[in-house]
Amino acid sequence: MPTTQDGFAWAALTRAPELTVPRLATALETLGGPTGILGASDAMRARAGLSPATRAFLASGEAQPTAAEQRWLQAPNHALLGVTDPAFPNLLRAIGDAPIALYVDGCAGALSTPQLAIVGSRNPTAQGRDTAYAFAKYLSQQGLTITSGLAMGIDTQAHRGALAGTGATVAVLGSGIDVIYPGENAALAASIAARGALISEFPLGTPPRREHFPRRNRMIAALALGTLVVEAARRSGSLITARLAGEYGREVFAIPGSIHNPLARGCHALIRQGATLTESADDVLRELRFSANSGVAVPAPAADAPDAAGPPGMDKDHKILLDALGFDPADVDTLVARTGFKAEAVSSMMLILELEGHVQAAPGGRYSRVARSGWSER
Repeated sequence: MPTTQDGFAWAALTRAPELTVPRLATALETLGGPTGILGASDAMRARAGLSPATRAFLASGEAQPTAAEQRWLQAPNHALLGVTDPAFPNLLRAIGDAPIALYVDGCAGALSTPQLAIVGSRNPTAQGRDTAYAFAKYLSQQGLTITSGLAMGIDTQAHRGALAGTGATVAVLGSGIDVIYPGENAALAASIAARGALISEFPLGTPPRREHFPRRNRMIAALALGTLVVEAARRSGSLITARLAGEYGREVFAIPGSIHNPLARGCHALIRQGATLTESADDVLRELRFSANSGVAVPAPAADAPDAAGPPGMDKDHKILLDALGFDPADVDTLVARTGFKAEAVSSMMLILELEGHVQAAPGGRYSRVARSGWSER
């Protein structure tokens, strides 16, 4: 196990400018570990290949452990895993731009379990939310750890589904481990830490920034054996995660959707590019050759979502109902369950929406949505 001093040293290294894993590897070998780097002279650090900016930082008082780092590292179930630590996940270590260290809140062992990433839109349809939850729950029960990014929408449902199953879940943050974003998911983050792990490569106190999320996405893709995209627009962070998964030699899965659903288009694009068309969770298990009993065959290394809730000026309850309908047929009972509205209210509102041309009746007492240019795809 790393010592407290090792933890403080790794924390300083995560804050050091211009420090990459290749440069760090040379310095670790030359100077004898993270504490050796901090205790070395400037001349020794220069001979070990560290840049002037890195050396200036290490020679300053900034390299000393902060009060926040001391408190965090000494708290229960917290760990800071350097890239050389045996507990650092091998799949992540193998990529070209692996993080220097991982801050872990929860069970570090969850990072070395077989993982599946589930990602998608921050503004999914009701059907997308249900699908992400159901897939995550089932695959969790089969022994896969579900990994995602703690964002609202599909990420949130993936974590919740995993927690409803029997396996673990891992949330990769685009902020410091002590900065939960979005704040609405603070309670969910606590549950994840209790049944899996929150992880971050960013120093404590780092706020969420736009440029952090592509780095978070590459960690999600690298940690997992495969990435499943549930709903995604043509331009989205989820497609970046899927592209990186393919570059790392991982499996990429995409769930198809209605041709009228703007959030299905990213998935359809992935399928055209060679992603596995996924209709059931068993498709994922089969492609990964995974079973809880026999284990898994590890693969070889290798814009914001459109607002389709409703047209401007629509009554709030009608917008909620239209969003709950999604882009595939649903009956009144399903809409009651999704919205919490009474059946009589749903029937009345659906009649109005049908008269206004937003929905149409489908066989079996169901309704389907009518794609309307000018608002559903803006």
